[in-house]
Amino acid sequence: MSLSDLRIDLVFIFFIYGLAFFSMGIAMAMETGRSPMLAERRALLPLAIFGLLHGIHEWVEIILLQGLWMGQPFPEQLSWLRVLWLVISFVPLVAFGVLMTFPNPPVKGFYLIVPLGLVGLWVGLILLSIRSGSADVIGQADALARYLLAVPGGVLAGWGLRSRARQVEIENRPGLGRLFRWAALGFIVYGLTQVFVPPVDLPLASSINSALFLSVFGIPVQVVRAAMAILITVNLLRAIQFVEREREAQLLAAQQARLEALEHIQRELVKREALRRELLRHTVIAQEDERARIARELHDETAQFLTALSLNLASLSHAPKVERGTLQIIDRLQELTHQMSQGIYRLVHDLRPAQLDDLGLVPALQYLCDEHKRTGVKVSFTVEGPSQRLDPLVETVCFRVAQESLTNVARHAQTDHARLSLFFQTNQVVLHVEDDGVGFNNENSAGRRGWGLAGMHERVESVGGELHVQSAPGKGTLVEVSIPIQEARLEVVMEGYHESDSLNVG
Repeated sequence: MSLSDLRIDLVFIFFIYGLAFFSMGIAMAMETGRSPMLAERRALLPLAIFGLLHGIHEWVEIILLQGLWMGQPFPEQLSWLRVLWLVISFVPLVAFGVLMTFPNPPVKGFYLIVPLGLVGLWVGLILLSIRSGSADVIGQADALARYLLAVPGGVLAGWGLRSRARQVEIENRPGLGRLFRWAALGFIVYGLTQVFVPPVDLPLASSINSALFLSVFGIPVQVVRAAMAILITVNLLRAIQFVEREREAQLLAAQQARLEALEHIQRELVKREALRRELLRHTVIAQEDERARIARELHDETAQFLTALSLNLASLSHAPKVERGTLQIIDRLQELTHQMSQGIYRLVHDLRPAQLDDLGLVPALQYLCDEHKRTGVKVSFTVEGPSQRLDPLVETVCFRVAQESLTNVARHAQTDHARLSLFFQTNQVVLHVEDDGVGFNNENSAGRRGWGLAGMHERVESVGGELHVQSAPGKGTLVEVSIPIQEARLEVVMEGYHESDSLNVG
């Protein structure tokens, strides 16, 4: 191999050498911002700094070598700057090795004490060399930097990565451990090759140097260092890819767990909604049963007592020798008894109108409209579609919503007219209660009216229906109820039905 070919090869080797470490530095710098699955952030940061600084140093080395080959060496100050850059680049390598080898340091800041102590020793030896009048102080400084920093830094980094490999293998990550072991081998060999320095006037360098390595192996020592840099970089990059796949797997597992949790919550919400509706349904049924019981007791007991009292008073009024004052008292008592009977009659019908159970929803609503005439509100009632007997609970809900809505009209709407409409459709029954009164702010419907609306909502929801209230100040109010119906539970009753027609009450 000619000298020119060797120089070209060295330039290429130094370029690859620097590129490998520089790429590793960038990759490690990016990894420091991620979750610490590769290693601790404080350990990856000095490794990233070493890769960047040392990669740049090797590229600067190309420029300096070309100056020497051309017989135009660079100024001594630039050579000293190159050596200082080399020393600075090896400091984070030693810090990385200490952090990886001693995860629990004996003293705080141990990872800085060791490299700074070695730098201090290097400075002391250089000062001694200058005082002794050595002819090649820069060469000795370069060699001492490799002896004191590069060799222990590479060995410590390799040893620390081996420890990390054992740790991840214990964590059942053998693939990552294998990559760490190859990177550890690269660091150890890289550190040991730093023993082969250029020949200088030092005890070890005079016999074991780069010239000896070239004569024995036939290749420059930089070839081995570049190969080790590539080995280190490739395995650390593959390690980053490995942990990236782990991150993706963890993210996927977390997303899957989150999705399962959301699905579980959704199922629970559906169950709770079904339970709530069932509870509302039973509550409405229980309320109506209690209303019916109270209505029966008032009708069967209290009304009979009042009837008996009225008959006894009538008998007493026809008794002989009854004074006029006594007759007046008896007449007044009969009038009070009659008024009490009428009040109980209205109360019984308000609690549970007999028309709703006996005749169905349409007659019950017609009765409700007729009863509201005494409140001063005229209610027009229309029915569209074929009249049907519905589920008793559906009929009860429709009747109660109409009753509450018309009561609100009489109390709050300040109008003397309202419209009640009932629509029998194919799959649902729709109820409208509309007035042209003063209206109200639907968003702030508080107070008694707000509680009434809430009660209507609960009743309608108990049978799977929907209730919508449209109102605005000065624009009246529309209450709309839509409840789905099941064909199997209905029997059509044509208007003006004949005696042969049958009614499915329940």
